[in-house]
Amino acid sequence: MKAKVFSIFLALILISTLYLPKTFAEYQGYMQLRLPEGAKARLGKGWISEIAYAAIAYAPDGTRLAVASSIGIWLYDVETGEELDLLVGHTNVVNSVAFSPNGQTIVSGSQDKTLRLWNATTGDPIRTFTGHSGWINSVAFSPDGETIVSGSSDRTVRLWDVDTGDLIRILRGHKDSVSTIAFSFDGETIASGSWDRMVRLWDADTGDLIHTLMEHTYSIKSVAFSPDGEAIMSGSRDRTIRLWDVNTGDLIHTFTGHVDSVNSIAFSPDGRTVVSGSSDRTLRLWNVNTRAVIDILSEHTDWINNVAFSPDGRTIATGSQDRTVRLWDATTGKLLHTLTRHTSPVLSVAFSPDGRTLAIGSQDKTAQLWDANTGKLLRTLIGHVDWVESVAFSPDGQTIVSASRNDTLRLWDVDTGKLLRTRSGYPSSIESIAFSPDGQALISGGWDGTLRLWGTNTGKLLRTFTGHTSRIRSVAFSPDGQTIVSSGWDTTLRLWEADTVTFIRTLTDHTSSVESVAFSPDGQTLVSGSRDKTVRLWDANTANPIRTLTGHTDWVNSVAFSPDGQTLVSGSRDKTVRLWDANTANLLRVRIFTGHTGGVNSVAFSPDGQTLVTGSPDGTVLLWELTPGSVFE
Repeated sequence: MKAKVFSIFLALILISTLYLPKTFAEYQGYMQLRLPEGAKARLGKGWISEIAYAAIAYAPDGTRLAVASSIGIWLYDVETGEELDLLVGHTNVVNSVAFSPNGQTIVSGSQDKTLRLWNATTGDPIRTFTGHSGWINSVAFSPDGETIVSGSSDRTVRLWDVDTGDLIRILRGHKDSVSTIAFSFDGETIASGSWDRMVRLWDADTGDLIHTLMEHTYSIKSVAFSPDGEAIMSGSRDRTIRLWDVNTGDLIHTFTGHVDSVNSIAFSPDGRTVVSGSSDRTLRLWNVNTRAVIDILSEHTDWINNVAFSPDGRTIATGSQDRTVRLWDATTGKLLHTLTRHTSPVLSVAFSPDGRTLAIGSQDKTAQLWDANTGKLLRTLIGHVDWVESVAFSPDGQTIVSASRNDTLRLWDVDTGKLLRTRSGYPSSIESIAFSPDGQALISGGWDGTLRLWGTNTGKLLRTFTGHTSRIRSVAFSPDGQTIVSSGWDTTLRLWEADTVTFIRTLTDHTSSVESVAFSPDGQTLVSGSRDKTVRLWDANTANPIRTLTGHTDWVNSVAFSPDGQTLVSGSRDKTVRLWDANTANLLRVRIFTGHTGGVNSVAFSPDGQTLVTGSPDGTVLLWELTPGSVFE
């Protein structure tokens, strides 16, 4: 009897595990680090800014690596490559990061014009430093850990007291954005490099200008002091690295070899080697004494913007616009780890009809397919040569179409990723696409102000709709397939009869570009989102306005109805997502999601209405859990 009871108990446990919430049972650990309230997973890690040249830093003990991104600061285990934490709080892209000398704190500088100090162990914020009026491009600790220096697009260098957060001093003199700064190892000198082509050396105690180094012919991207403090190196867009005498300000040597901008440089701890990363996609190691190139590493496939030596000098970390961070053996040049999932701005998202797959269109020129339940990247669809502006699944879920700024439509097999058909030669970039409900046709809207109807099976152009006077931003079919709605820069929505190409009517209440349109599931209502910061509801039969929803403080980029038609969602450049009661539009029944550090470009409901997905220029897609019957609680 006891054995039977135990067997039943064990069976119940096993059954219960099958129904664990996906939030806990499925998604990988890093996808759930520091999620905003209401979100259940994050796809992508954000991107590393192309103007961030100090976005990677080793902890003093060499065990952790900090990487500044568009959504925060990622902390990695250097040995395993595992994501340890994500520090969130900045409201814009993080450009620069540095560990304190004792490794207990981290400082970050952001495009939100603030510096933030973090507990490196817990990831908790300690304080925020404000005062810069431009992006903060570079940050560094003094060797004693008591002072932070920051360089900004506001052309100033600022020194801050770590303990109090007080501003100590402002160093002025640069005539353009300060892109890079560094403390000498004895803490007596600060170096700053600027887009004004100059490197300036300052007395850290008095703020007095010591030397101005002026041999570079283009902007300075990176500066680094030698460990003995006798020399400083600078890397520039002029493709050179220059070695200077700190005491005299004299130029010692110019290193040449890179064929594009030198974006980041670093000395090895013993001062014998310098590593440089360039827009020519190569990493070069130089012997400081002989001036010779030791090695050239060329595995990155795009600009290398960040380089750093580990404290023991055995490893080099690099960050690239190919969306990877790589760890290398400094002696052999062997690639040790590749840290992936750093992504590009997301332009479009779509659920498959069965809700199992997510499609993402991105500025990285690809469309990606992800498992919506596990967050696993299923495949990347490669072939476009410009941004993928729009993605859509066929009604049967077997095909996906992607539209690009390079004037092409591509149809892909969802299961295999095979390219089925390419339609090129469109007279302008394609902004939006949609399948007809029967899957037999595609409608596209482009920069030339025309809509084009295509046969899905043949790729043949069936009809062209003209009438818009400027760029078309959004298109959609009615649920019965008989009507097409389009919207664009001319501030209008236009309704068309799909079969006869007959123009029906124009809707004109918006006062700025209409970025997104959608039909309700029953086809009786239209919703539109505009750069005039409003969401508007319209009667689809009469074209009469029903109501205007206000609350967003910037462009409304994307709108959608829930599958049951009871809820509206809007995504905005104000970085918020709003859920509205579609029946009453009562502002008291609005739910607001925040968590993206960039605007929201695209929104979509899952077919069961229990998940909302949002895509952002911050390079991430957030999945939000919606409890049936309590969306507004």
